[in-house]
Amino acid sequence: MLHVVNKSPFEKNCLESCARLSQAGSCILLIEDGVYGALADGEACEVVQTCLEDRQVCVLGEDLQARGIEPDRIVSGVEVVDYAGFVKLAVEHPKVQSWL
Repeated sequence: MLHVVNKSPFEKNCLESCARLSQAGSCILLIEDGVYGALADGEACEVVQTCLEDRQVCVLGEDLQARGIEPDRIVSGVEVVDYAGFVKLAVEHPKVQSWL
């Protein structure tokens, strides 16, 4: 399953809920303000690192760029994808869950 998180961890607990309820082997994609969850020095850093143990975690590069975040500031192991990569993830995972 592809889990899409678009809310900042400073605003909502969507990423935390997603991490708790998603299963091993799934993929978590951080988009829009959700990209703040991927910051290596952010408050959600440990949540993302735990997810990386058994799940794929990706972040939309265009949303990083729109927020002035350089890719070298994100948690090691998080994959930066572009819009084509987003579509590829959606095709590879037959079920998509958006965390609002």
